[in-house]
Amino acid sequence: MIDLTELLTTLVERNGSDLHMKVGQPPVIRVDGTLYRLEGYPRMSPDDVRAAMYSILSQEQVDEYEENLELDLSHSISGVGRYRVNVLQQRGYVGGVFRHIPFQIPSIDELGLPPVLKQISMRPRGLVLVTGPTGSGKSTTLAAMVHHMNAHRHAHIITIEDPLEFIHSDNLCCINQRELGGDTHSFGHALRHVMRQNPDIILVGEMRDLETIQLAITAAETGHLVLATLHTTDAAQTIDRVIDVFPPEQQEQIRSQLATTLEAIVCQTLLPLKSGHGRVAAFEIMVGTPAIKTIVREGKTHQIPALVQTGSEAGMISLEHYLLTLIQQDLVTFEEALAKSNNPREFTELAQRRLGIVTDGQPQA
Repeated sequence: MIDLTELLTTLVERNGSDLHMKVGQPPVIRVDGTLYRLEGYPRMSPDDVRAAMYSILSQEQVDEYEENLELDLSHSISGVGRYRVNVLQQRGYVGGVFRHIPFQIPSIDELGLPPVLKQISMRPRGLVLVTGPTGSGKSTTLAAMVHHMNAHRHAHIITIEDPLEFIHSDNLCCINQRELGGDTHSFGHALRHVMRQNPDIILVGEMRDLETIQLAITAAETGHLVLATLHTTDAAQTIDRVIDVFPPEQQEQIRSQLATTLEAIVCQTLLPLKSGHGRVAAFEIMVGTPAIKTIVREGKTHQIPALVQTGSEAGMISLEHYLLTLIQQDLVTFEEALAKSNNPREFTELAQRRLGIVTDGQPQA
């Protein structure tokens, strides 16, 4: 019999981020981005995994999973931590993945995030997008921004999440957190009704579809600060992705709305530390200056990287320069930074020019 509480406690004790439950394998944890099979545990049988996963589900959740073969939920162990859980089916068997979410919400300073995020958190209105691949820390960054708002402004914050991750306690703000499934049927359904709930700030866990994106932009346009996530890797790609979701006949209108509402795009990725223990985030930050808004309106997103590089006075940061700073601080290796760069050739040339780093052969394309 697999003791799930014991496994989830072990995950926290080893500073792991994820626990994987799969039939035919021992439990697997991810630490600093690397997967490890837990020693001392046997290969799990179908009954082991099914019993462990079903032990945290209500009958309603069991019914939903058995109908859809997918289920997202949150789970909590007193004194240990909270977990974002996905129950899945693979090769006919039940499986699951647990993401550890600390009880304590870290601040922007504690996470070492760019200070400009404090200014972005205090914007009175507009659209702020936090983007990056799965597992890059988007939820943690958003939680830190909400934590900063809660300590420095009086506002009503409504979050719509799938599932609830970090749990916020009211400080200066009044915070209502809504979970898909338990509190609302969908992001779109919640956003259609959110205006009647007197919000100042709206956090959308993920802009998954056209309806959610349209409603989020509309909410920003009507005077609210809207924060949301996307799975994109740079600012220009993010804008193109949002616009491309819409039919061609609507794209000009959406481009105009984005140009009006866009306050910032925060793109992030995680790199392993040079020490071999822990990871550090790298960022590209685009701020919605008048020049950026003009480019968005005119559909010239290919010009955004150049404006980001020269926009440091407005708080903008290019990923390549941020990666270079991490190398200068001796936090990451050149090879790891190069692997995360959006423009390897430019980054290689920059490293050669600024740091004198010599690589084998010519700069990579």
